[in-house]
Amino acid sequence: MADTGPVSPTERFHSYLAVQARGTISLPPALRKKYRLDQAGAQVEITEREDGVLELRSVLPVPATESWFWDERWNSGEREVDEHVRRGEITVSESVEDFTAHLTAISEE
Repeated sequence: MADTGPVSPTERFHSYLAVQARGTISLPPALRKKYRLDQAGAQVEITEREDGVLELRSVLPVPATESWFWDERWNSGEREVDEHVRRGEITVSESVEDFTAHLTAISEE
């Protein structure tokens, strides 16, 4: 199969992939790049649906030492902070001393 060039984030890809003798297929370079499958350790999850469709999903492994970041409780807090930032409900400190004074003022309220 010929490389069809870059695939934009909104463009849908459609083509046919040849299945080699050992059952392997080769994804086009543009799709590997779009879905970060060109990174070391990247994997493709395959799911067989009842209607006969084979779904492929790109998967990047998460090191065990970083798995806490993907915990729902942690991500809930991240979304909460993002919302505060979006609304401009933040304080920027120019120094450690300013930051400490701000925390002291908050705790005294």
